[in-house]
Amino acid sequence: MTRIIAGRAGGARLDVPRSGTRPTSERVRESLFASLEDTGLLPGADVVDLYAGSGALGLECASRGAAAVDLVERSKPAAAIARRNADTVRRAMGADAPRVRVHPVAVRAYLRSAAPGIDIALLDPPYDLPDAELSEDLSLLAPLLAADGLVVVERATRSGAPDWAAAGLAAWRDRAYGDTTLWWGEPAG
Repeated sequence: MTRIIAGRAGGARLDVPRSGTRPTSERVRESLFASLEDTGLLPGADVVDLYAGSGALGLECASRGAAAVDLVERSKPAAAIARRNADTVRRAMGADAPRVRVHPVAVRAYLRSAAPGIDIALLDPPYDLPDAELSEDLSLLAPLLAADGLVVVERATRSGAPDWAAAGLAAWRDRAYGDTTLWWGEPAG
C-alpha cells in the first residue's frame, strides 16, 4: 500500500499502476521529505514531478505545503491513476488544497512548454532510461528552475550520478538506499 506519509493529507491511500511503474519505497520517501523540509523550500513551492507514475512524490509535496504541483506522466493508465490520487488528496485537504495538475504527456514535451520558476523538480525515471535521455531532460529543466531551485533524481545506484555539469546544474548531495540512490542537484553558479 502506498500512502501520503505526512502533512494535511497524511494517511491518505494512493492507488498505484499495476505495471509499468516502480513506486518509491516509503523509507526513501520519508528520507527525501525530511531532507526537503530541512531546506525550507517546500512551503509555497512550485513543484514538478516528472515521470510521476502514481503521483505519490508530488502529492506528498502538496500535502506538506507546496503551492502548486504538476504531475507529468506519459502513460495514459498511470496518468489516470495520478489524477484519481490527486482528487483523493484534494478531498483530504479540503477547500484550500493547492493546485495539482496532471499532464499526460512525455517529459520533454512538458519541459519544452513549461513556464520558468520551478522550485523543486522530482525525477523518478524508469531505471532503464539511457543516461543521454536523462541528460537531455535535465538540460531542458535547468533554465526553468528558480535561482534557489532543487532537483532530485531517483535512480538505480548502479546507474551512477546524473551528468549535472552537461545540463548546466551542480551536484549538491546524494544518498544511497540499497539499490536506489537519490541524487540532488541545483542551478550551477
